[in-house]
Amino acid sequence: MQNDLVVVFGASGFLGRHAVRALAKEGYRIRAVTRRPNLANFLLPAGQVGQIQIVKGNINREEDIAKAVAGAAIVVNCTGVLYGHGKQGFESINCDAPGRIARAALAAGVTSLVHVSALGADTESDSGYARSKGLGERNMREAFPRVTILRPSLVFGPEDSFFNRFAQMARFLPALPLIGGGQTKFQPVYVADVAAAILKAVQDVRTAGRTYQLGGPKTYSFKELLQFILAETGRKRLLLPLPSFIASVMGFVAELPSFLLPIRPVLTVDQVRLLKADNVVQPGAFTLDDLGITPASVESIVPGYLWRFHPKGQFKDQVAISAR
Repeated sequence: MQNDLVVVFGASGFLGRHAVRALAKEGYRIRAVTRRPNLANFLLPAGQVGQIQIVKGNINREEDIAKAVAGAAIVVNCTGVLYGHGKQGFESINCDAPGRIARAALAAGVTSLVHVSALGADTESDSGYARSKGLGERNMREAFPRVTILRPSLVFGPEDSFFNRFAQMARFLPALPLIGGGQTKFQPVYVADVAAAILKAVQDVRTAGRTYQLGGPKTYSFKELLQFILAETGRKRLLLPLPSFIASVMGFVAELPSFLLPIRPVLTVDQVRLLKADNVVQPGAFTLDDLGITPASVESIVPGYLWRFHPKGQFKDQVAISAR
Protein backbone atom coordinates (compact mmCIF):
# COMPACT_ATOMS: atom_id res chain seq x y z
CA MET A 1 0.00 0.00 0.00
CA GLN A 2 1.43 3.37 -1.03
CA ASN A 3 2.31 5.76 1.80
CA ASP A 4 0.54 9.05 1.07
CA LEU A 5 1.27 10.81 4.38
CA VAL A 6 2.69 14.32 3.93
CA VAL A 7 4.11 16.28 6.86
CA VAL A 8 3.87 20.06 6.44
CA PHE A 9 5.93 22.25 8.76
CA GLY A 10 4.59 25.79 9.07
CA ALA A 11 1.18 24.52 7.99
CA SER A 12 -0.82 27.36 9.55
CA GLY A 13 1.27 30.13 8.01
CA PHE A 14 0.48 32.25 4.96
CA LEU A 15 1.95 29.77 2.47
CA GLY A 16 1.46 26.63 4.56
CA ARG A 17 -2.33 26.87 4.61
CA HIS A 18 -2.43 27.05 0.81
CA ALA A 19 -0.04 24.11 0.54
CA VAL A 20 -2.27 22.06 2.85
CA ARG A 21 -5.31 22.93 0.74
CA ALA A 22 -3.59 21.93 -2.51
CA LEU A 23 -2.30 18.64 -1.08
CA ALA A 24 -5.64 17.76 0.51
CA LYS A 25 -7.47 18.37 -2.76
CA GLU A 26 -5.25 15.70 -4.37
CA GLY A 27 -6.12 13.18 -1.67
CA TYR A 28 -2.95 13.18 0.44
CA ARG A 29 -3.16 12.56 4.16
CA ILE A 30 -1.62 15.52 5.93
CA ARG A 31 0.09 15.95 9.28
CA ALA A 32 0.04 19.70 9.82
CA VAL A 33 2.79 20.75 12.23
CA THR A 34 2.42 24.06 14.07
CA ARG A 35 3.55 25.58 17.36
CA ARG A 36 -0.02 26.56 18.28
CA PRO A 37 -2.46 23.81 17.24
CA ASN A 38 -5.38 25.61 18.92
CA LEU A 39 -5.01 28.38 16.33
CA ALA A 40 -4.86 26.02 13.33
CA ASN A 41 -8.29 24.40 13.38
CA PHE A 42 -9.22 26.45 10.31
CA LEU A 43 -7.14 23.96 8.30
CA LEU A 44 -9.47 21.02 8.94
CA PRO A 45 -12.24 21.99 6.45
CA ALA A 46 -9.62 21.94 3.66
CA GLY A 47 -9.88 18.13 3.61
CA GLN A 48 -12.24 15.26 4.33
CA VAL A 49 -12.97 14.15 7.88
CA GLY A 50 -9.76 12.75 9.36
CA GLN A 51 -7.64 13.65 6.32
CA ILE A 52 -5.79 16.48 8.08
CA GLN A 53 -4.21 15.96 11.48
CA ILE A 54 -2.97 18.98 13.41
CA VAL A 55 -0.02 18.30 15.70
CA LYS A 56 2.06 20.48 17.96
CA GLY A 57 5.71 20.80 17.06
CA ASN A 58 8.59 23.22 17.56
CA ILE A 59 11.19 23.13 14.78
CA ASN A 60 13.83 24.22 17.29
CA ARG A 61 13.41 20.86 19.05
CA GLU A 62 14.85 17.78 17.32
CA GLU A 63 12.59 15.43 19.28
CA ASP A 64 9.49 17.30 18.06
CA ILE A 65 10.66 17.07 14.45
CA ALA A 66 11.48 13.35 14.73
CA LYS A 67 8.06 12.62 16.18
CA ALA A 68 6.34 14.68 13.47
CA VAL A 69 8.02 12.93 10.50
CA ALA A 70 7.72 9.38 11.86
CA GLY A 71 5.94 7.17 9.34
CA ALA A 72 5.72 9.85 6.64
CA ALA A 73 6.68 9.49 2.99
CA ILE A 74 6.89 13.20 2.15
CA VAL A 75 7.98 16.29 4.11
CA VAL A 76 7.34 19.90 3.13
CA ASN A 77 9.00 22.79 4.97
CA CYS A 78 7.14 26.11 4.70
CA THR A 79 8.65 27.73 7.79
CA GLY A 80 10.59 30.97 7.68
CA VAL A 81 10.76 34.42 9.25
CA LEU A 82 11.35 37.76 7.56
CA TYR A 83 11.98 39.37 10.92
CA GLY A 84 13.75 37.38 13.60
CA HIS A 85 13.29 37.74 17.35
CA GLY A 86 14.75 35.63 20.16
CA LYS A 87 14.34 31.89 19.60
CA GLN A 88 12.42 32.65 16.41
CA GLY A 89 15.38 34.39 14.80
CA PHE A 90 17.05 34.02 11.41
CA GLU A 91 19.67 31.56 12.66
CA SER A 92 17.28 29.19 14.40
CA ILE A 93 14.35 29.23 11.95
CA ASN A 94 15.83 30.01 8.51
CA CYS A 95 19.27 28.49 8.95
CA ASP A 96 19.39 25.68 11.54
CA ALA A 97 15.83 24.30 11.39
CA PRO A 98 16.07 23.19 7.74
CA GLY A 99 19.08 21.05 8.64
CA ARG A 100 17.24 19.52 11.59
CA ILE A 101 14.24 18.73 9.41
CA ALA A 102 16.41 17.21 6.65
CA ARG A 103 18.32 14.97 9.07
CA ALA A 104 15.10 13.78 10.70
CA ALA A 105 13.53 13.12 7.29
CA LEU A 106 16.52 11.03 6.23
CA ALA A 107 16.46 9.04 9.46
CA ALA A 108 12.72 8.39 9.07
CA GLY A 109 13.13 7.06 5.52
CA VAL A 110 11.25 9.91 3.89
CA THR A 111 11.36 9.59 0.09
CA SER A 112 10.60 13.20 -0.90
CA LEU A 113 11.58 16.49 0.75
CA VAL A 114 10.46 19.94 -0.43
CA HIS A 115 11.92 23.11 1.08
CA VAL A 116 10.54 26.61 0.48
CA SER A 117 13.39 29.13 0.56
CA ALA A 118 13.42 32.61 -1.00
CA LEU A 119 14.55 34.24 -4.20
CA GLY A 120 17.82 36.00 -3.41
CA ALA A 121 18.97 33.40 -0.88
CA ASP A 122 22.75 33.81 -0.71
CA THR A 123 25.24 32.65 1.90
CA GLU A 124 27.36 35.74 1.15
CA SER A 125 24.58 38.34 1.27
CA ASP A 126 24.80 41.49 3.44
CA SER A 127 21.21 40.83 4.47
CA GLY A 128 20.81 38.52 7.45
CA TYR A 129 17.56 37.19 6.03
CA ALA A 130 18.99 36.33 2.59
CA ARG A 131 22.15 34.90 4.15
CA SER A 132 20.19 32.71 6.59
CA LYS A 133 18.01 31.43 3.73
CA GLY A 134 21.13 30.53 1.77
CA LEU A 135 22.64 28.71 4.75
CA GLY A 136 19.34 26.91 5.31
CA GLU A 137 19.45 25.61 1.74
CA ARG A 138 23.02 24.44 2.25
CA ASN A 139 22.09 22.63 5.47
CA MET A 140 19.21 20.95 3.67
CA ARG A 141 21.34 19.74 0.78
CA GLU A 142 24.14 18.47 3.01
CA ALA A 143 21.71 16.23 4.91
CA PHE A 144 19.28 15.37 2.08
CA PRO A 145 20.91 15.93 -1.35
CA ARG A 146 17.72 15.12 -3.30
CA VAL A 147 15.71 17.89 -1.66
CA THR A 148 13.62 20.06 -4.02
CA ILE A 149 14.15 23.75 -3.23
CA LEU A 150 11.62 26.40 -4.24
CA ARG A 151 12.69 30.04 -4.24
CA PRO A 152 9.67 32.36 -4.59
CA SER A 153 9.92 36.09 -5.14
CA LEU A 154 7.52 38.38 -3.26
CA VAL A 155 4.48 36.16 -2.52
CA PHE A 156 1.05 37.79 -2.72
CA GLY A 157 -2.42 36.65 -1.76
CA PRO A 158 -5.34 37.62 0.50
CA GLU A 159 -3.30 37.27 3.70
CA ASP A 160 0.00 38.71 2.40
CA SER A 161 2.10 41.17 4.40
CA PHE A 162 3.10 43.40 1.47
CA PHE A 163 0.05 44.66 -0.40
CA ASN A 164 -2.09 44.61 2.74
CA ARG A 165 0.51 46.39 4.85
CA PHE A 166 1.12 49.26 2.45
CA ALA A 167 -2.60 49.61 1.73
CA GLN A 168 -3.17 49.89 5.47
CA MET A 169 -0.38 52.47 5.79
CA ALA A 170 -1.93 54.52 2.99
CA ARG A 171 -5.13 54.86 5.01
CA PHE A 172 -3.39 56.91 7.70
CA LEU A 173 -0.10 58.29 6.37
CA PRO A 174 0.20 61.31 4.07
CA ALA A 175 3.16 59.68 2.26
CA LEU A 176 4.65 56.26 1.58
CA PRO A 177 8.42 55.70 1.65
CA LEU A 178 10.31 54.90 -1.53
CA ILE A 179 13.30 53.23 0.10
CA GLY A 180 16.41 53.57 -2.02
CA GLY A 181 14.44 55.54 -4.60
CA GLY A 182 11.94 52.74 -5.20
CA GLN A 183 13.86 51.17 -8.11
CA THR A 184 14.30 47.67 -6.63
CA LYS A 185 12.70 45.10 -8.96
CA PHE A 186 10.27 42.38 -7.85
CA GLN A 187 8.51 39.56 -9.67
CA PRO A 188 5.51 38.90 -7.39
CA VAL A 189 4.14 35.36 -7.43
CA TYR A 190 0.65 34.27 -6.36
CA VAL A 191 0.57 32.14 -3.21
CA ALA A 192 -1.68 29.53 -4.87
CA ASP A 193 0.90 29.14 -7.65
CA VAL A 194 3.63 28.50 -5.06
CA ALA A 195 1.34 25.92 -3.43
CA ALA A 196 0.84 24.33 -6.87
CA ALA A 197 4.63 24.19 -7.25
CA ILE A 198 4.88 22.39 -3.90
CA LEU A 199 2.29 19.87 -5.07
CA LYS A 200 4.15 19.33 -8.36
CA ALA A 201 7.43 18.82 -6.51
CA VAL A 202 5.74 16.22 -4.32
CA GLN A 203 4.25 14.37 -7.29
CA ASP A 204 7.11 14.52 -9.82
CA VAL A 205 10.31 12.66 -8.91
CA ARG A 206 12.15 14.57 -11.65
CA THR A 207 12.14 17.68 -9.45
CA ALA A 208 14.33 15.99 -6.82
CA GLY A 209 17.67 17.73 -6.33
CA ARG A 210 16.64 20.80 -8.34
CA THR A 211 16.19 24.43 -7.32
CA TYR A 212 13.30 26.36 -8.85
CA GLN A 213 12.99 30.14 -8.96
CA LEU A 214 9.34 31.16 -8.76
CA GLY A 215 8.17 34.48 -10.14
CA GLY A 216 5.01 35.87 -11.65
CA PRO A 217 4.46 36.90 -15.28
CA LYS A 218 5.60 40.51 -14.82
CA THR A 219 8.39 42.46 -13.15
CA TYR A 220 7.68 45.67 -11.21
CA SER A 221 9.76 48.27 -9.43
CA PHE A 222 8.98 48.97 -5.78
CA LYS A 223 7.60 52.36 -6.88
CA GLU A 224 5.29 50.75 -9.44
CA LEU A 225 3.88 48.40 -6.81
CA LEU A 226 3.11 51.30 -4.46
CA GLN A 227 1.49 53.22 -7.32
CA PHE A 228 -0.65 50.16 -8.06
CA ILE A 229 -1.74 49.93 -4.41
CA LEU A 230 -2.71 53.60 -4.32
CA ALA A 231 -4.67 53.30 -7.57
CA GLU A 232 -6.60 50.24 -6.37
CA THR A 233 -7.41 51.73 -2.97
CA GLY A 234 -8.38 55.14 -4.33
CA ARG A 235 -5.78 56.98 -2.25
CA LYS A 236 -3.71 59.96 -3.31
CA ARG A 237 -0.49 59.87 -1.35
CA LEU A 238 2.96 61.32 -1.84
CA LEU A 239 5.65 58.77 -2.69
CA LEU A 240 8.62 60.08 -0.76
CA PRO A 241 12.12 59.00 -1.93
CA LEU A 242 14.06 57.80 1.09
CA PRO A 243 17.84 57.22 0.78
CA SER A 244 18.97 53.86 2.11
CA PHE A 245 21.09 55.49 4.81
CA ILE A 246 18.15 57.40 6.27
CA ALA A 247 15.93 54.32 5.94
CA SER A 248 18.52 52.31 7.89
CA VAL A 249 18.49 54.87 10.70
CA MET A 250 14.69 54.76 10.77
CA GLY A 251 14.80 50.97 10.80
CA PHE A 252 17.23 50.99 13.73
CA VAL A 253 14.93 53.28 15.71
CA ALA A 254 11.87 51.19 14.79
CA GLU A 255 13.61 48.04 16.03
CA LEU A 256 14.48 49.41 19.49
CA PRO A 257 11.18 48.43 21.20
CA SER A 258 11.51 44.89 19.84
CA PHE A 259 14.61 44.30 21.97
CA LEU A 260 12.33 44.39 25.01
CA LEU A 261 8.97 43.28 23.60
CA PRO A 262 8.08 40.53 21.05
CA ILE A 263 6.66 42.96 18.51
CA ARG A 264 7.34 43.25 14.79
CA PRO A 265 8.69 46.65 13.70
CA VAL A 266 7.33 48.32 10.58
CA LEU A 267 10.87 48.56 9.14
CA THR A 268 14.20 46.96 10.03
CA VAL A 269 17.80 47.63 9.06
CA ASP A 270 17.99 44.20 7.45
CA GLN A 271 14.95 44.88 5.27
CA VAL A 272 16.66 48.01 3.98
CA ARG A 273 19.70 45.90 3.05
CA LEU A 274 17.39 43.41 1.36
CA LEU A 275 15.87 46.16 -0.79
CA LYS A 276 19.27 46.96 -2.31
CA ALA A 277 19.11 43.86 -4.53
CA ASP A 278 16.52 43.00 -7.20
CA ASN A 279 14.26 40.05 -6.47
CA VAL A 280 13.62 38.55 -9.90
CA VAL A 281 14.04 35.18 -11.62
CA GLN A 282 17.45 34.74 -13.22
CA PRO A 283 17.93 33.58 -16.83
CA GLY A 284 18.48 29.84 -17.19
CA ALA A 285 16.84 28.91 -13.89
CA PHE A 286 14.16 26.26 -13.48
CA THR A 287 10.86 28.13 -13.15
CA LEU A 288 7.10 27.67 -12.83
CA ASP A 289 7.02 27.04 -16.56
CA ASP A 290 9.19 23.94 -16.05
CA LEU A 291 6.60 22.73 -13.55
CA GLY A 292 3.78 23.25 -16.03
CA ILE A 293 2.29 26.14 -14.06
CA THR A 294 1.08 29.37 -15.69
CA PRO A 295 1.39 32.08 -13.01
CA ALA A 296 -1.43 34.47 -12.19
CA SER A 297 -0.79 38.20 -12.45
CA VAL A 298 -0.95 40.81 -9.72
CA GLU A 299 -3.68 42.63 -11.65
CA SER A 300 -5.93 39.55 -11.75
CA ILE A 301 -5.74 38.75 -8.02
CA VAL A 302 -4.80 41.69 -5.80
CA PRO A 303 -7.80 43.98 -6.55
CA GLY A 304 -10.01 41.18 -5.21
CA TYR A 305 -8.75 41.74 -1.67
CA LEU A 306 -7.55 45.35 -1.65
CA TRP A 307 -11.10 46.72 -2.08
CA ARG A 308 -11.54 46.74 1.69
CA PHE A 309 -8.96 49.53 1.95
CA HIS A 310 -10.87 51.75 -0.51
CA PRO A 311 -12.85 54.64 1.04
CA LYS A 312 -16.02 53.20 -0.57
CA GLY A 313 -15.14 49.60 0.23
CA GLN A 314 -17.07 46.98 -1.73
CA PHE A 315 -19.21 49.68 -3.32
CA LYS A 316 -16.36 51.42 -5.14
CA ASP A 317 -17.23 49.88 -8.50
CA GLN A 318 -20.92 50.77 -8.23
CA VAL A 319 -20.00 54.34 -7.37
CA ALA A 320 -17.77 54.59 -10.44
CA ILE A 321 -20.56 53.22 -12.66
CA SER A 322 -23.12 55.64 -11.18
CA ALA A 323 -20.78 58.56 -11.79
CA ARG A 324 -20.69 57.72 -15.51
